[in-house]
Amino acid sequence: MSNKKIPLRMCIACRELKEKRDMLRVVKNGEGKIFIDFSSKASGRGAYICNNPDCIKKLAKQKLLNKVFSCAVGAEVYAQIEEECFGAK
Repeated sequence: MSNKKIPLRMCIACRELKEKRDMLRVVKNGEGKIFIDFSSKASGRGAYICNNPDCIKKLAKQKLLNKVFSCAVGAEVYAQIEEECFGAK
């Protein structure tokens, strides 16, 4: 039996702890660009969100990235995240 710890992260929308590999990482890099980090290795401030449509919708509705990154995040960033998660609608 392996005693390796499984990294857990908290979803910024539902506040549940889940395994890091099951979540999406949104990053604000040094230049202030905000994007989904599919590799989970990009440098910058990261925020985790469940790969769940309800959490993604809540992210945009409550403008949670504005709070997490302490800056104004444009609607186009939220739209891009929704599009990347759900595909074009």
